[in-house]
Parts: sequence; structure tokens; C-alpha cells
Amino acid sequence: MPVEPIMGLVLAGGRSRRMGSDKALLERDGETQLERAMRLLGEQLEQVFVSARPSQSEDPLRNRYPQIIDRYDDLGPVAGILSAMDEYPDASWLVLACDLPNIDAETLRYLLEHVSSGHPATAYISVNDGLPEPLCAVYRPAFREIIDRFVQDGVICPRKMLINSPTCLLEQPNPGALHNINTPDDLDGTGITLAMQ
Repeated sequence: MPVEPIMGLVLAGGRSRRMGSDKALLERDGETQLERAMRLLGEQLEQVFVSARPSQSEDPLRNRYPQIIDRYDDLGPVAGILSAMDEYPDASWLVLACDLPNIDAETLRYLLEHVSSGHPATAYISVNDGLPEPLCAVYRPAFREIIDRFVQDGVICPRKMLINSPTCLLEQPNPGALHNINTPDDLDGTGITLAMQ
């Protein structure tokens, strides 16, 4: 395990263009996806933040939680990770997307129990394509330099960063836990609906 503290970051700053509405507000059993992600991470970690764009900071749902506001434009999820690293440069970050409806406590706990002290990042292997899953992963302080280097080269995909870096890769304990939702069609059969806005 790393010696530095691990904090939680729920990525909720996306524009949800393909979904057509805010994915953080998608709801199942009276709980939004953001609330669920914050609750599950909060059960594992002492400090958990919502990552949001500046225009979302006053949103009633996001505003209920400690926030880290994006300091970078047009970098996608990397903007949230970099902003968190700016705020707490000596911490590791368990980064979790808010659009993983099947994420569970066991998946988060297993990841935390197996964070490598010898690698700058620890991530699960996707059951779909065998590549790293960047949005349920732990990024240690040493990964900051790696992100900066890729961004300077015009690469802002966190998956590509993990593929091309010394990443500790783990098998998922629950293979369906990291399936995400991007379009309205993805909601079929999930029990997830749009929350009242």
C-alpha cells in the first residue's frame, strides 16, 4: 500500500452529450448516480470530493458535497484528476466516474486493498477489451508527471496514459461492476430513470 493518504474523487463534470441529460442526476431507487458514488466511496475513504466544472459548482446536487472545481478546459476526465492533484499534490486519488450504475463496495474495497506502492497507478482490466479501466482507478502523486507529459503531447485520454505507463493491473472481482452508461439506450433494463430537475 502507498504511504500517502488516499482520497476519493467522483467525476461528475462531464457534459453528458450522448445521454442528452446530466448523468449525475440519473436515478435508481430514489438515489442519483452521484449520490450512490459518493456514498460508496465515503464508506471506504475519509475524504471524498465531487469533481465539477465551474458552471456546475452551484448545482443543488453537487453543491451538497465537498467539490474540486476543474481548473483546466477541454481535457475531459483528466481535467478533474489534474485539478485534484493541484489541490492535494501529496495524496493518491481513487477516481470514480459517476456513470457506473453497477459499481459496488467490494470492487472499491478490493482496489484499495491492492493499490501498488511500486506503480504510479493501479487500475482494473476491462472485461470487454482487456485494457485498463481509467475511471475506477487509483492515481498516485507520481502519476502527475506522467499526465503532464501526455497532455503536452496532445494526449488527454486517461486510458492511453495507463496503457503507456507502468500501471498495476487487477482482475475485477465483479466483472459487471464497471459497465458504464452513455446513451438513453444504455438505460434499458437497468431500472435507472432521469431524476426530476
